[in-house]
Amino acid sequence: MKLNKIMLAVTVACCAMASLPAAAADKTKIEFWSNSLSPKFDAVMKELTAKFNSSQNDIEAVWVDVDWDAFQPRFVAAVAGGTAPSLVNLPVPWAAEYAQKGLIEPLDSKIASFKNTYADGAIKDVTYGGKVYGLPWYNSVSIIAYNKALFDKAGLKDAPKTLDQLFSDSKALKDKAGVAGFAPKLQEFSSWFMYEGLPVIKDGKAVFNSPAHVKFVERFAQAYKDGSIPKDVFKMEFEQEIAAYDSGKIAMMTTAPQALKRTQTDAKTIYAQTVTAPFPVSKGNTPFGGYLFFWSVPKGTKNVDAAVKLGQFLTNDENQLRFSKATETTFPSTRKSVTDAYFQAGANSADPIEHGRAVAAKAIVNARTLTVTGLPDEASMNKKLQDELQSAIEGRKSAKDALDAAVAYWNQKLSATK
Repeated sequence: MKLNKIMLAVTVACCAMASLPAAAADKTKIEFWSNSLSPKFDAVMKELTAKFNSSQNDIEAVWVDVDWDAFQPRFVAAVAGGTAPSLVNLPVPWAAEYAQKGLIEPLDSKIASFKNTYADGAIKDVTYGGKVYGLPWYNSVSIIAYNKALFDKAGLKDAPKTLDQLFSDSKALKDKAGVAGFAPKLQEFSSWFMYEGLPVIKDGKAVFNSPAHVKFVERFAQAYKDGSIPKDVFKMEFEQEIAAYDSGKIAMMTTAPQALKRTQTDAKTIYAQTVTAPFPVSKGNTPFGGYLFFWSVPKGTKNVDAAVKLGQFLTNDENQLRFSKATETTFPSTRKSVTDAYFQAGANSADPIEHGRAVAAKAIVNARTLTVTGLPDEASMNKKLQDELQSAIEGRKSAKDALDAAVAYWNQKLSATK
């Protein structure tokens, strides 16, 4: 009898344990790596991780942040060693190489049911060789902030609506208001070719020395010569451009809306004269300044379905909006989230930041990351292009000779990998 009671107690205990929710030790742990978000955004990332875990019975997400400089070598080593995380946060410029080398997985079949929630431009950004390699997350886009007082002085009523007008307005500002119009970001000029709808590589060869490319570069050279763009434009980074705008040395600034907080604080008079407007869309059919980060599944991930479930959670409408509110500088990549009042409330506002946020949210749907990906020697190839273009724009070399030299160098590098 005593033995029967013991057996009964054991049976009841086992049944009770079986009826409990799966213990934490039984959960499938999925590690996911963000890219340089800690410590500034610890709070929102911990919040999202906890929210996901509380919604799951059999999955536990473990968040790890990896610094930008360490990310690529650590990621490649993890994939090679069979210890890759389940999900990684990548910028578009890295992704083409990883897709080509088979370091990340195509996800077409896994995301088919919710793919259309993302903006067209974002999906195009994560598509390589006809396959989708990620779940779009946060993005950026440039707008134009312009000094209305300087525009009035130059006889200009509104912000330029085309690239042609951007150059002609800049010339008018120099001639009539005595200041450069804008400071184009020239550190990666291939982005400008793509913005203009001009090919950079075609059929495995560099092709950016055509008559159309030459003519395009000559426009920048002429603007440099007549002072429509600043003489120190090649030295201008983010800080220098804001300083130039805040001091009235340039009439327009191409920037993210939130960057105007610096102007609001440091140059109140300039801020009061500032109006924000969309950056013109040219023949590439995309606004300027897009730079998408997305979530991708590394090769060798043991539980792809769990990884995609986490990725879908992080990139759904609600959580993309939550992340954008936390950063105050980024924009979601889903169609619905950018229609939220957080972005749209300032559509008719006179405040430059509020209005700029609405302008950028409208543009983000078509934003693309304008960068040439998958180059065999990216650093030296981009440096050669930049050196030659600087020589051309500063008038030390013809645009044709500069582009011919850069194309020859690129094709030498490209042919060496075949």
